[in-house]
Amino acid sequence: MSQKMHIHWDSEADHLEIRFDEPKPSYYENVGEDVFERRDEETDKVIGYAFFNVQKRKKQIPQDIVVDIPTGAPVSS
Repeated sequence: MSQKMHIHWDSEADHLEIRFDEPKPSYYENVGEDVFERRDEETDKVIGYAFFNVQKRKKQIPQDIVVDIPTGAPVSS
């Protein structure tokens, strides 16, 4: 079974979320500058990311947001 990457953009909240695979119990860990890792409550593995103030950041300092891809994340071959 292949994994899916879910991407959700909320323009009103200025919030972008990326989740790997299906929803599961998780929590967010702040990694700085309005970037949060979504972590599996059971395994503590990174299962997604949340980015806040995306448009605001783009207007202030246009730049890419760079995060590490967790080991085991779905990647096409």
